[in-house]
Amino acid sequence: MSLLDYLLPYDFSPLTVLSYMLVMGFYGVGLIRMPDQDRPGSLRIFAFTLGVLICYAVMQTRFDYYAQYMFFVHRGQHLILHHIGPILIALSNPLPVMRFWFEKIRPGWRRALRPLGWVYQVLQQPFIALFLFVGLIYFWLWPSIHFDAMLSRELYWVMNWSMLLDGLLFWWLIFDPRPPAITSSLGYGRRMLVLAAAGVLQMFLGAWIVFSRDMVYDVYEVCGRAWPLDPEVDQLLGGMLTYIPPAMMSILGILLMLRRAMHQDGKYTNQSKQLEETAS
Repeated sequence: MSLLDYLLPYDFSPLTVLSYMLVMGFYGVGLIRMPDQDRPGSLRIFAFTLGVLICYAVMQTRFDYYAQYMFFVHRGQHLILHHIGPILIALSNPLPVMRFWFEKIRPGWRRALRPLGWVYQVLQQPFIALFLFVGLIYFWLWPSIHFDAMLSRELYWVMNWSMLLDGLLFWWLIFDPRPPAITSSLGYGRRMLVLAAAGVLQMFLGAWIVFSRDMVYDVYEVCGRAWPLDPEVDQLLGGMLTYIPPAMMSILGILLMLRRAMHQDGKYTNQSKQLEETAS
């Protein structure tokens, strides 16, 4: 197979391709038209672009074929859709570009979009966000549900899109750049607790898969595997991908939150001292 064959979609989805094109199009046009002082730096632009492209790659290239016929590749696919891609997008802080486009929306349309804002606020409650983030992983890895999802094209796309969208919601909640001290964003301590709980719960699931003596996901026996890999090894690698990288990302997220908290604490402390000196 040529490189082009690997880059072309295995299961072409017009909706998926159009969605990614619109995201990149709106982001690119927003960057060009927004004021220079609001435009993000090259590193943030690179992080956003990379996050979007790797999510597209695991959904609309030959990678998707291997994800449908190898359990450990499937887990790698969801690792990107639910973790790595959304983390890169959230860390890139596309908020200035989003704000630029929101200001272009007419007031009447803004009022019509308010219900979406209410739903978003509910989904961003810490317990609900954690429940959805971990619950979706458990749900789609429940053996009987996983079996049906891998054999149904419609359910398969629902599974992948739900993982991507939930990953974006969760990691934006965690890496929201707005300082909690002066905004309504979630406090750093609560963000770290959510990350710790998510990491532990994913470790339980991954360990169950790794240490299961029986084949948990026999759908890959029914459909056949893309490579001649022992089923036990495939399941072992998939279980390890379910909890080791996500746990490491939770730890990394906690470290980043600690860094932000210390930086902003020092910033507001210095500002308070300056105000006291000015007042005196």
